[in-house]
Amino acid sequence: MRRERQVTVMQKSNRRNVSKAKKGTLPRLLKTMFGFYPVMLPLTIVCIVVSAAVSTIPSIFMQRVIGIIEMSWQSGDWSAVAHDIISAVLVLVVFYVISLAAGVAFNQMIAIITQGTLNKLRKKMFDGMQNLPIKYFDTHNFGDIMSYYTNDIDALRQMISQSFPQLLNTVIVITGLSFIMLYFSVWMTLVVVFGMVLILFLTKVVGGGSARHFIRQQAAIGKEEGFVQEMMNGQKVVKVFCHEDASKADFDKINEELYSEARAANRYANLLGPVLNNVGNILYVLVAIVGGILLITHVPNVSLSGKLLSLAVVVPFLNMTKQFAGSIGQVSHQINFVVMGLAGADRIFDLIDEAPETDDGYVTLVNAKEENGELVETAEHTGLWAWKHPHGDGTLTYSRLTGDVRLFDVDFSYDGKKTVLHEVSIYAEPGQKVAFVGATGAGKTTITNLINRFYDIADGKIRYDGININKIKKADLRHSLGVVLQDVNLFTGTVMDNIRYGRLDATDEECIAAARLAGAHDFISRLPDGYNTLLAGNGANLSQGQRQLLSIARAAVADPPVMILDEATSSIDTRTEAIVQRGMDALMKGRTVFVIAHRLSTVKNADVIMVLENGRIIERGSHEKLLAEKGKYYQLYTGAFELE
Repeated sequence: MRRERQVTVMQKSNRRNVSKAKKGTLPRLLKTMFGFYPVMLPLTIVCIVVSAAVSTIPSIFMQRVIGIIEMSWQSGDWSAVAHDIISAVLVLVVFYVISLAAGVAFNQMIAIITQGTLNKLRKKMFDGMQNLPIKYFDTHNFGDIMSYYTNDIDALRQMISQSFPQLLNTVIVITGLSFIMLYFSVWMTLVVVFGMVLILFLTKVVGGGSARHFIRQQAAIGKEEGFVQEMMNGQKVVKVFCHEDASKADFDKINEELYSEARAANRYANLLGPVLNNVGNILYVLVAIVGGILLITHVPNVSLSGKLLSLAVVVPFLNMTKQFAGSIGQVSHQINFVVMGLAGADRIFDLIDEAPETDDGYVTLVNAKEENGELVETAEHTGLWAWKHPHGDGTLTYSRLTGDVRLFDVDFSYDGKKTVLHEVSIYAEPGQKVAFVGATGAGKTTITNLINRFYDIADGKIRYDGININKIKKADLRHSLGVVLQDVNLFTGTVMDNIRYGRLDATDEECIAAARLAGAHDFISRLPDGYNTLLAGNGANLSQGQRQLLSIARAAVADPPVMILDEATSSIDTRTEAIVQRGMDALMKGRTVFVIAHRLSTVKNADVIMVLENGRIIERGSHEKLLAEKGKYYQLYTGAFELE
């Protein structure tokens, strides 16, 4: 199925991204976090270092206490033992209090840093996404874009909140223990190093398998979620065609794949912990044996301290061995999260780095009014629009927005290879209704996308009121164009909110007037709460025709001088179409209108009809003129040739 294939492609892409992040991702992530929290982040690192350093101190105090007892045993003088031990314990208590305070502070600050960083990154992603060209969304599927805000952000959260602190803590502990071990005994340190090499080897073998299967598990989860979503959206179709058993079989197959990968991933993960713990235990025993042999054979000790080998050295060394092995084991458990987190950060930065939509325009659209025969800019919505032209000498001139749109020999290609429009010339005078007809893929919608500057032309010119549209700021250009699409998008909110989406400063009265104009007022009045009825799920509680009427009302309240109707009535029944057509006729009055339609009955009253084929205009003229010519339009209208 199409959705399933999209999810599979997305997950394969994610798998490649997770398996290998760019080398510069980690430095950039750290730089970004320091930029967000230039004071708090260093303080957090200091707290982690203090907490980790204190955890290595008990071994030193243990050596000191055992040394005191050993010396007293040999001398037979026990008078100062209690005082010395109590002093050592009190000092240790002070260190532990410091460690506790540092730990509490670090945990509080890392929570703020983690959620704050994710909050700022999500904002950066969304803000940047609003400035991306339409082409980006045409070439990236919905699931892949959503995964930036879910999977990638969550992987980054895990790494920042847990993996980073754990790794830093482990580095400090291992570094501190290494120096203390070398200070006590080089011989036993070599035994620990041998054990660590073995642990790292096992971590690579077992942990690597775990990481591979966890990545595949993520892909399988995404595939299953996509399948379930597809089945829920198409539940009526499933039941109409009695496809329940086949759907269950397909789900069982996908679910079995998820089970297989999850089982393998967790088997590896559950194996790694016991293996490392037992290797640590074996290493503990091995150090004890080697230490005992060294004591019995009186092998000369080699150490940075120059001290003789004794129980005061061997016993603390055993404790350090256990701590050392435990720290390495903790690191091994974080490897998967670090790899996935860096891959997530890599994808997040890729989205942030996407080149925004370029806009070199300088002509803007303003509200205007006439004073003494001249156009004057005003802050009020007057219904009169003007183009504001800044000049190099600092002066400003204004020209009335009339809705004169002309295309001159326009060529266009989506990919720079295959040309989809060839030398298209169109002249739409103010107030004219221009219709485009032709088979799917002929280039009808592409023309309107070029007028909106969703894409830029390869050759030719497009002029709007005599102004090259490249000189008009894109936001102002689009503000002057009202668009009603075949696929209606309604947003969570009230009916009034969805109508006002066309112009946020519109009053309730203006929104109601727009609804009356579109023919939507009657059905809105019958809703439970009228204009305050809450819509959700893209207006799932409304019929397709009602949703389209709201879309037309939304365009009407914007009061644009130019309208683009892209098959706006194709999904509406005949009775509703008559209502909508009356509303659209009122809406189109005095406006330049571009209509795309498969129903030729809706374009009969157009001033000029353009017949497109393979990106070229092959016929143009009024309905009567084209019928009289008995060309392609005549064949389409009489049914001698089907649009599709």
